[in-house]
Amino acid sequence: MRNIFTLANKSPKPWNTKRKPQHRSSLLFLLITLFTFTLVFLAYTNIPKSLLSISSSTTQNPKFPQCHQTLDQKFLFYSPHSGFSNQLQEFKNAILMAAILNRTLIIPPVLDHHAVALGSCPKFRVSTPTEIRITVWDHVIDLLRTGRYVSIADIVDISSLVSSSAVQVIDFRVFASLWCGIDIDLACLNEVDIQSSLISSLKQCGSVLSGVNGNIDKCLYAVDEDCKTTVWTYQSGDEDGLLDSFQADEQLKKKKKISYTRRRRDINNALGSGSAAEMATVLAFGSLFTSPYKGSELYIDIKTAPKNQRIQSLIRKIEFIPFVPEILNSGKKYALETIKAPFLCAQIRLLDGQFKNHWKATFTGLKQKIDSLSQKGPQPIHIFVMTDLPESNWTGSYLGDLAKHTDYFKLYFLKEENELVVQTAKKLATSGHDMRYGSTPSSVGVTGMKKHCPQRLSDVLLYIEESICSCASLGFVGTAGSTIAESIQLMREFDVCSGQT
Repeated sequence: MRNIFTLANKSPKPWNTKRKPQHRSSLLFLLITLFTFTLVFLAYTNIPKSLLSISSSTTQNPKFPQCHQTLDQKFLFYSPHSGFSNQLQEFKNAILMAAILNRTLIIPPVLDHHAVALGSCPKFRVSTPTEIRITVWDHVIDLLRTGRYVSIADIVDISSLVSSSAVQVIDFRVFASLWCGIDIDLACLNEVDIQSSLISSLKQCGSVLSGVNGNIDKCLYAVDEDCKTTVWTYQSGDEDGLLDSFQADEQLKKKKKISYTRRRRDINNALGSGSAAEMATVLAFGSLFTSPYKGSELYIDIKTAPKNQRIQSLIRKIEFIPFVPEILNSGKKYALETIKAPFLCAQIRLLDGQFKNHWKATFTGLKQKIDSLSQKGPQPIHIFVMTDLPESNWTGSYLGDLAKHTDYFKLYFLKEENELVVQTAKKLATSGHDMRYGSTPSSVGVTGMKKHCPQRLSDVLLYIEESICSCASLGFVGTAGSTIAESIQLMREFDVCSGQT
């Protein structure tokens, strides 16, 4: 086609040339041109408008189509990982970070259990922030493509935080549609060409947002500091840049050939007002997971904000974020209508990671609790068992012994196919909790998300089990070191069972 227009601009050849007449060649070119324009017209009229927006917007800025249209709003992106309890803890940290830095938090989905792993901070062996961001983005695309996307706002109730303006939020799907310049709701379509093009565009967008190509002036600031080098603080009173108390020991330095130095850095000084990161529309973290270790925190040590009452109040509010009512009510219903008696909850984690090597210690604590109850109260003792060990493998274990003595113990446990679990998943699928957080600036033309894709029922078994355990009036025995046990203990401390109907 370019040759046609080029020929049209050239001066005609003298008529006395010895070349043959061009009328056949010109007619052939004309036919090809008409045929080409016909194909283009037909293709244009059959392409979804959302996909047309990809090409039009990327010509403005191929990396971030909408970046310069939304400079009045700044976002915080992070990359959750590991199991749900870890993801929830990261979500709380992200809420806090977003509030301190005055950014809109991008609400992520719930990732498949251990689909993305961080590594070991104490051993200074973790994936880089860039690697985590890329892996999470790719997994989220898979969740969208297969109809398994469930927002964490579908599972935990953040309505009070948002309504009180404690934090500003936006659903990941809305953000991705905005920044990648596409209708992300088309990701599940069966049309191969459309889905392939859309997934390719999403991957390119995610690669840029992950910081593979470095920071982008006024658009992206990718945070590369991780738990090997940094402990984030806020108004701690410590000197900014002070050495942290936990450092890699000499043996580890020699063995792993590392030279990391961990420093305590104020998050606002480094990434807030007056910093290089402040001007970026998107501030992208890797992991936001932290935990105490050897007298220090592995990544984030923000427990108070003495000079900022707004942040101090938020720290108290996010200490416990409950499940949405559909989940909590299902847990209470099971306790009242199925168990129908005071009961003990036993959270027994045996097959995952470090826990597979501590069966004896795990069962010892449970046995001591049950022996104590046997001496004090009536029998049988009702016990709700929450475990990753399949019932078919209970033989020879303490759980197998309990199951055999039906006169003394009555055991309860849930399975995914249980009607209560299925009905709860259906309620969540139609609740629309996540759609509350789909607003975007009107100037960009994205008003919210529509659910056109068929969505599989989410896996809610774990959440209902935790809710049941929060109602256990005879007590709770959890696996030491399990974040699930910590979550249940927190639910019990806040007495969530008594408040549900």
